[in-house]
Amino acid sequence: MVREFSFSFGFRKIEDNNLSDQERQSRSMYRAILIMLLTTTAIGLQVSRLAQLQLVDGKENRQRAENNRIRPIPVPSNRGIISDRHGKIIVANHLTRSIYLWPKEQPLEQWKITAAKLSPLLNIPAEQILKKLAEAIEVGERNIHLSYEVSRDTFVTLQERAAEFPGVEVRAESSRYYPHGQLAAHLIGYIGEATLEELNANPEYKMRMMVGRLGVEASANDRLAGKWGQRLIEVNAENREIRNLGEISPQGGQPVQLTLDLDLQKTAERALGFRRGAVVALDVNTGEVLAMASYPRFNPNVFTKPMPEAEWQSLNRKEQPFLNRALQGYPPGSTFKIVTSAAAMGSGKFSPYSMIYTSDSIYVGGISFNEHSGGYGAIGFRSALAYSSNTFFYRAGMAIGAEEIAKWASRLGLGGNNLNLLGIPVSYNGLIPTAEDKRRIYNDAWYLGDTVTMAIGQGMVLVTPLELAAAAAAIANGGKQIKPHLFASDTNTEKIKPIPTGLKPEYVNIIREGMIDAVYYGTARSLNDGTIPLTAGKTGTSEVIGQRSHSWYVGFGPAYNSKIAVAVIVENGGYGSVSAAPVAKKVLQTYFSKYPQVK
Repeated sequence: MVREFSFSFGFRKIEDNNLSDQERQSRSMYRAILIMLLTTTAIGLQVSRLAQLQLVDGKENRQRAENNRIRPIPVPSNRGIISDRHGKIIVANHLTRSIYLWPKEQPLEQWKITAAKLSPLLNIPAEQILKKLAEAIEVGERNIHLSYEVSRDTFVTLQERAAEFPGVEVRAESSRYYPHGQLAAHLIGYIGEATLEELNANPEYKMRMMVGRLGVEASANDRLAGKWGQRLIEVNAENREIRNLGEISPQGGQPVQLTLDLDLQKTAERALGFRRGAVVALDVNTGEVLAMASYPRFNPNVFTKPMPEAEWQSLNRKEQPFLNRALQGYPPGSTFKIVTSAAAMGSGKFSPYSMIYTSDSIYVGGISFNEHSGGYGAIGFRSALAYSSNTFFYRAGMAIGAEEIAKWASRLGLGGNNLNLLGIPVSYNGLIPTAEDKRRIYNDAWYLGDTVTMAIGQGMVLVTPLELAAAAAAIANGGKQIKPHLFASDTNTEKIKPIPTGLKPEYVNIIREGMIDAVYYGTARSLNDGTIPLTAGKTGTSEVIGQRSHSWYVGFGPAYNSKIAVAVIVENGGYGSVSAAPVAKKVLQTYFSKYPQVK
C-alpha cells in the first residue's frame, strides 16, 4: 500500500499515457468547459453586482457619494439689533458654534461608536444622539442639528480629533443675545424656532429659523429677521472644507430703534424691585414710551435654544412672568379722580371754581359711602385732589352720571382705544363700565351706588398703568390725548399725532394745580423734599376683596412745562404714598439728573 501511495502520481501519469488520443481530447474539453463555467460565473457575479450598484441603486449611490463630497450649508442671517432712543444696544447677536451631523456619512453601526465618543464631549446621552440619527435617516434629512453653543474646549477637541468623527460638523453661527438679561423683557419679547405650521405658511422660512414670539421681537419680526443664504462646499474624508463652490449671501435684518430710555428702564425695574407691579414713563408731548417695567420678569436668553416642555411649564407657573402688568387692568382707586374731575367740568355742570360739601360719609340706597379721613367742609376741585376727598367725588359723580365719566375717560386715552398703536401684541382687559357692561357681566341693572364707586375708581373700573400715565400726560401737556408708542420711527407721524381732548385750558389748569398741591402739601408730599423739581401727582389706594389694597401713584414733571408722566402700581402694596410714590420719585430723579435742562 505504501508503494502504491508513494508512486500513485507516477502510476496515474503512466495510466494517462495509455489513454487513446480521443479520450485525452475528451478530458481536456471537459476541463476547459469547467474552467469556462467557473470564469463565467465569477464574471457574472461581478457584472451582476456592478449592475446592482450602477443601475438599480445607481441614483441613490451617486447622491450619497455627492452628499459625502458636496454639502449645501444654510447661512443664517443676523437678526436686526434693537436699541434704545439714544442708540444704546438692548438686543444684539453673538457668535456661537453648533454641532451638526450628516447621517449618511456612516452606517448606523459605526454611528454607535461615534455617538459613544461624542456623548461625554457634548453631555448628551448616546441613546439620544442615535435616536435623532435614526429619525433623520427615516425621513431622509440630509443633516441634523445636535447641539447649541458648544464650548471652546469642545470645539478645539473636535477640530483636533476630526478624523475620529466623520459626519460631525462644527458650524459657526449667529445667535440672539440679550446683554441686559431680564431688562424690558415684556417689551422686547423673545424668539423661538419656527414650527412646522410656520414653515409651511412662510416658504421663505428655513428649518431652525428663529422667529419672534412676544413683544417687539414678534411685532417687528419681518424687519428683524432678514433672509437666510446658502453656501455649497466640498469636503474631504475628514469632513474638512476643501473649497467653496458657490454662495448666496444672507441679508441681515433691519435695526429697530425704540423710544425707551435704557437708564430710565433700569431705574424703574430697580425701584420696583421684587414686588409684583408695574411702572410706566411717557413723554407727555409725543407719547413716546420712555420706560415700561413689570415684575415678575423672565430672561429671554433662555429661549435662544429649544426649551424642554417641563422647563417651560415650570417657568410659566412662577407668578405669571410673561404677564405685562403695565398693560394689565387694575382698579385705579383715587388716581381716577383726575378723570372724574375732567368729566365734572367737561360736562358743563361744574366750573373750575365750584364748591362741593364734603362730610364723614354719604348714604346712597341705604349704603354708607365713607370719607377716608373725615370731611373737609365745602371745598373745590383743587383741594379735593390735593386731599383726595372721597365724598367730594361721590357727589360730583352722581351729579354728572356714569356715561359722562366714561366719555371723558375715553377722551383722556382710557378704554384701550390706542393700544394698537403701541407696536406690540396686546390684549386689553381694562374696563370703563357702562350699564350694558354690568348687564352683560353680572346680569344686573346699574344702580346709583355703581356711579358712586366708579367716581373714585372702584367697583367695575379697571385701568392699566399705561392708560393712567397717558391720562396724566393729557393734563401735563395742556389737554391733548397722546398715543403711547414704542417705535421711534412712529414718533411725529400722523397716526401718532396727539389730538385735543376738548378740555378747556381753565379746566386743565385747575386739575394741574390740584395735583401740584397734592405734592406740595397733600398726600404725595414725600416727592417735595428738594431732590427733584416741583412735580404734580396723585396717590391712590385701590381696594381688593380679601387682600391688601394695591398702591398707586400717577404724576408728571416738572409741574409746569412738563416733559414726563409716570404711573406706578405695586400690587397689595397698601397706601399709594407708602409704596408706589417712592418708586415714581426714583424714576423722576433719574430723569432730571439725565436731562437737567428740563428742570
